[in-house]
Amino acid sequence: MSLDPLLTGDPLLTDDTLLPAEGPQKRSVYIWQGAIVLVLLLLFAGLGFQLWRTNHAEQRAAGSAPAFTVTTFDGETISSADLLGKGVVLNFWASWCDPCREEADLLQANWERERENGIVFVGLDYLDQEPAALAYMEEFGITYPSGQDLQSNAARRYGIKGVPETFFINPEGAITEIVIGPITGQARMDTLLDEIRPVQ
Repeated sequence: MSLDPLLTGDPLLTDDTLLPAEGPQKRSVYIWQGAIVLVLLLLFAGLGFQLWRTNHAEQRAAGSAPAFTVTTFDGETISSADLLGKGVVLNFWASWCDPCREEADLLQANWERERENGIVFVGLDYLDQEPAALAYMEEFGITYPSGQDLQSNAARRYGIKGVPETFFINPEGAITEIVIGPITGQARMDTLLDEIRPVQ
């Protein structure tokens, strides 16, 4: 009668003899596992590079003001090229932005005061819904040219991080000052406007 070698403790039977020998199938599994790990590493490396590039490429604009074109809510098309020779106050805003409300009256008042002095105010509505934007403009009586920044094209070029942000651009097309957050004082506004005021 033959006895079960596992019960008898037959020294000729080792653990190795219980496992199938490694063959092409096992090697194929290792190769696939390695390929998956490599793909994941490349994916994470790519995401890291994109994040680094975004953080470095989308810095706030300085020097020459990036070009922009906006179609206002009134249907007028305004290009930065058309504004050369004038001082430009380029304000990024949104109806959902509470700090924008703090400066809305000041921007409108200075537009009314300066519009005949070669200074143009332009509002770019950022990540907003048109009905909400129009209601905001009506609430604050905003009459200076404003339109949606479609696909955030200008926001990306100017490298804004949020709203409000305001760029003061001189008649030669150079950025003289960037204000992050609301402008709340007339004295501060006067100083900023004097830097971009065209020579009469």
